[in-house]
Amino acid sequence: MSRRSPWAWVPSLYFAEGIPYVTVMTISLIMYKRMGMSNTDITLYTSWLYLPWVIKPFWSPFIDIIKSKRWWVISMQLLIGAALGGVAFTIPTSWWLQGTLCFFWLMAFSSATHDIAADGFYMMGLNHHQQAWFVGIRSTLYRIATIFGQGVLVALAGNIAVMTRNVRYSWSLMFYLAAGLFIALWLYHSWALPRPKEDDDHGKLGAKELIRELGRTVRTFFDKPQVVVGICFMLFYRMPEGLLAKVSALFLVDHQYNGGLGLSDSEYGLAQGTVGIIGLTLGGILGGIAASRHGLKRWLWPMVMAITLPDIVYVYLSYAMPSNLFIISVGIFIEQFGYGFGFTAYMLYLIYYSQGEHKTSHYAICTAFMALSMMLPGLIAGALQEAVGYQTFFIIVMLACSMTYVVAALLKIDPNFGKKTTE
Repeated sequence: MSRRSPWAWVPSLYFAEGIPYVTVMTISLIMYKRMGMSNTDITLYTSWLYLPWVIKPFWSPFIDIIKSKRWWVISMQLLIGAALGGVAFTIPTSWWLQGTLCFFWLMAFSSATHDIAADGFYMMGLNHHQQAWFVGIRSTLYRIATIFGQGVLVALAGNIAVMTRNVRYSWSLMFYLAAGLFIALWLYHSWALPRPKEDDDHGKLGAKELIRELGRTVRTFFDKPQVVVGICFMLFYRMPEGLLAKVSALFLVDHQYNGGLGLSDSEYGLAQGTVGIIGLTLGGILGGIAASRHGLKRWLWPMVMAITLPDIVYVYLSYAMPSNLFIISVGIFIEQFGYGFGFTAYMLYLIYYSQGEHKTSHYAICTAFMALSMMLPGLIAGALQEAVGYQTFFIIVMLACSMTYVVAALLKIDPNFGKKTTE
């Protein structure tokens, strides 16, 4: 393989991985809200976009036998760039809803496929020492992509709208710029990505063998001890967040006469897209440090409380209706920090459940349940909010937190799992 430095491609690869995900899951919410759609329609349509990540484990084996992972990475980046351009092109048209949803679906499937290929390529393109060294770098660049998407791109669309007084034109132009950025990333990675020899070895397993192996993987997944409890934990631990995630973003930007805080796109980009993501990142880092010292079992209940209790921030915001951006940003930081800290328990449990034979494939199935845990509550969140209003909706979210405590109480975890060991 070519001796290209990992610094030349690992950071940019994971920046590229983060952009389409945040575009599909978050930027689309703000755009549709500015285009005048109801919360019911926004959450229903955008929650279905989780589906590619739900079914991702079941088509990932075929990426191993159809072309190289490098080819998949490059091809998906080109498709994502085209999808961004397609969204930009269709926004000013009379069929903007059908058109943008079509291209968001293309972006979602391309992004999920890109995730599979990029993670596989990461392991092929780096040795074990480099993989460990760059794991923090890749996570950081993914977070930076999230800040860039929610913070910079949303604010950019808002600023253009102020200057042009044309909402559709501003969002269309922003997506054209995002498409140009992604085409530039595609061109760069066409040159920068190395060509690992291992990535050229195809045909180790044929399609029939892969299908047979996939069936065996699924069967052994459901043969594990505590399978019912494990799946319930994967689906319900984050149920409050599944309800909250999309509606909270809409609450922040909705008009005050609708019960929202009425933030501008620039204010949203700062409060949620920047301060919130920093809180999420710091919470995740602290959660990882805590769990590594004393293990998952010791920190499970503090993490359960961290991922649930800070949700009360939105109850406060919906009743107090503060206009001070600092107060709003502090509230968002607290909620996101708690979520980042509490989410550590969820991710560690996925690793714990996946232990044993087929652990990589079993972990992939766990991530499918993880995506499903956000998709299912999101489908009804907007309709529920519009039926009861923001204030009552956020109280319902707090009541839903009881499910997190119930499923956590049912777990049986090895007390030593996650602890740092001395060999």
